[in-house]
This record gives sequence, structure tokens and C-alpha cells, in this order.
Amino acid sequence: MSGGEALEAEAIGHEDDPYTYNEAMKDVDATLWKKAMNVEMESMGSNKVWELVDLPERIKPIGCKWVYKRKRGADGKVETFKARLVAKGYTQKEGIDYDETFSPVAMLKSRQRTTYLILLLKL
Repeated sequence: MSGGEALEAEAIGHEDDPYTYNEAMKDVDATLWKKAMNVEMESMGSNKVWELVDLPERIKPIGCKWVYKRKRGADGKVETFKARLVAKGYTQKEGIDYDETFSPVAMLKSRQRTTYLILLLKL
């Protein structure tokens, strides 16, 4: 299975997604959650999402947590299990952990070209 692909499953009837790693490991679908986490780690590795470095002195690393989600089809049956590793960015402090923030913005020229193509192709 290549990185980033969703893990297919045929589980039925589970209402709540696990909120923590411990809940996921106690869940009836623990094996599928483990596979989903492995897929996420493989994807992050192949996409070079991070680089391991030595932690500078007096610096506390930002934590992370797993987020779990059962993806359901139109019929309500679970089709895939997704696990995402996310940073706890809310613990960062301006001026200590970062100096600037960035927000991606689409260029007007790009939007105009996209609109032109949509109209041209009648999508």
C-alpha cells in the first residue's frame, strides 16, 4: 500500500471514533487503527515531512497527537480508517516558538486562468 492511501475495511456499526491513542488500542478495530497509523508514518517518511535534529538546550519540543476517523460510505458502512499525526500547535508562543505566520493565498492571475479553463471546458 502506498503512503497516503486510506486503509479499506468492512467494519459496521461503530459510532464513536477513538479520541486518544489508548482508546484506539482498546477499540474493537485496534488492528485496523495500527495499520492506519503505519500508513500515515510511511506517508510522512516518503514525503519527508520532518527531519530529525538534536533538540537545542532549554527548548521544549511541541507535542503531537493522533486523530482517528472512520470514513463512511453513503450507506453508513465504514469504508476506511484514517489516522493522522498532528502537532499540538496551540502550545506555541509568539516570539519564542515562531516570529511570523504565513497564510497561503491564491494569486488573482491563477484564479482568472482557472475560471477561464472552467468556462472553456464547460465544467
